[in-house]
Amino acid sequence: MGYYIQTRSNKGKADIIIAEMGGVEIPQPKSFEEIPADKALIVVLDNGLFEAAGLAYDPTEFRAFTMLDDYRPKRFVLLNRDVAYKAAGYNPRE
Repeated sequence: MGYYIQTRSNKGKADIIIAEMGGVEIPQPKSFEEIPADKALIVVLDNGLFEAAGLAYDPTEFRAFTMLDDYRPKRFVLLNRDVAYKAAGYNPRE
């Protein structure tokens, strides 16, 4: 896992992404293919002291963020793909 969206706070990242970037919270998708082509999935994982807002940019990353044996609380946010890629510093052409 390698691309994350940083916010002004270590907690409440899903709410910040929704309020400030236009994200929409959704239930956990069953597969990467459920994500619309013009959207990106941000998985906000609660690590206790801080949250990580990870960009699930391909099927492998999606599986890494949604492993059944990972019991950390998670929230799932759809975000405009271009906005998400820029915020996370991800360039699919690299």
